[in-house]
Amino acid sequence: MFTGIVQGVAIVRTLTDRPGLRSFRLVFAPGFATGLAIGASVAVDGVCLTVTALAGADAADFDVMQQSLALTTLGTLQPGSRVNVERAARDGAEIGGHPLSGHIDFCATLASIQRPENNHQLRIQVAAPWMRYVFPKGYIAVNGCSLTVSEALRQGDGSGWFEVWLIPETLRATTFGDKAEGDGLNVEIERSTQVFVDTVRAAIDERLGPLRPALEALLRQQGLSLDDLARPAALPPA
Repeated sequence: MFTGIVQGVAIVRTLTDRPGLRSFRLVFAPGFATGLAIGASVAVDGVCLTVTALAGADAADFDVMQQSLALTTLGTLQPGSRVNVERAARDGAEIGGHPLSGHIDFCATLASIQRPENNHQLRIQVAAPWMRYVFPKGYIAVNGCSLTVSEALRQGDGSGWFEVWLIPETLRATTFGDKAEGDGLNVEIERSTQVFVDTVRAAIDERLGPLRPALEALLRQQGLSLDDLARPAALPPA
């Protein structure tokens, strides 16, 4: 498990392709790898990876399967790329963000960047059906960083966007300041939200049965969908 509080930025030193996987060597900031052992877990841009070898005091190797390369932004990394890193949380650790598994749900696109004074606002474009799990004031993890959704909008086709605001300290401690419009981002949704939404949707499907098409048509006339019925009551509609 991870906390979503990025502990440092690592640099890709080398990468090596082998049948079915790609191996990365990451160089960490001094002190990050103290006590790191083979078999330990490290979140790399939000992706849980296993240390396969140690390379001195401040570097380690990781193997990434083809599926992970295809489903995340790790497949775009090159020597010199910078990535957010966090070591696995220890028992009793303070959860400064929110619990993360390190299992990425989807890749999103950085649609726009605004830079008000002392702030950094990102608008992130999301494909269907993932926006059903994104709510204003809810948690979300982007490249391994626990963030709070400030605004969100879901389109009729299930796609949409959400916005997050970053303070100067977050920019200093992460790679978000490096990102440009059009860049891909790894997103892990908050698990309790996913469970709630999926449970409510399953209950609606079971109870409605053949009445579902009629209800969907009625909701469309009001500019709504079944996802709005599954939305947690404590959160406003996107």
